[in-house]
Amino acid sequence: MDWAHAELAEVDPGKGFWVFAYGSLMWNPGFTVESRTLAHLPGYRRSFCMSSIVYRGTPEAPGLVLALDRAEGEGCSGVAYRVAPECGEEALAYLRERELVSSAYREVLAEVHLDDDGSHRTALAYVMDRDHAQYCGTLSADEQAEIIARAAGPAGSNREYLMNTAQALHRLGLEDAALFDLVERVRRLPL
Repeated sequence: MDWAHAELAEVDPGKGFWVFAYGSLMWNPGFTVESRTLAHLPGYRRSFCMSSIVYRGTPEAPGLVLALDRAEGEGCSGVAYRVAPECGEEALAYLRERELVSSAYREVLAEVHLDDDGSHRTALAYVMDRDHAQYCGTLSADEQAEIIARAAGPAGSNREYLMNTAQALHRLGLEDAALFDLVERVRRLPL
């Protein structure tokens, strides 16, 4: 996708900015980070609700990747990265190239709560567009596990993506009961 024509959040990269990470950005940000802290984004949950046809699957055999899915009364814990002004342009271009590979994510500015000092910051976040054909938020945990156990794409296996995310959450001391349950379901399935 040509992200230059996508609906983009108004970010001035020359002033630096914050990015909220909840999935692979936690363990593989891919851009220069000035600082990081644990953070919480209210109103969304981490969910395997996006069909992956580029990174962890193919159009013929889609995988599943995490997305921020709207969830009234819930919240998602993750990492907030601060991007320095001198790295802003490069980081923003990288994020858009990586995250807006299809139009399934919407790039938004959201208020996150930082754990280190209790402050709130406006952060760039990539949230699921529920109207997009790649949205699959109604799959059961068993259906998700079956897909994740077998799918693979140019970036590697879907199983590896799940395990790397679970390891990152453990290292950070973050809980996600649904994701950890999914790990156990996938482990019980054959490679």
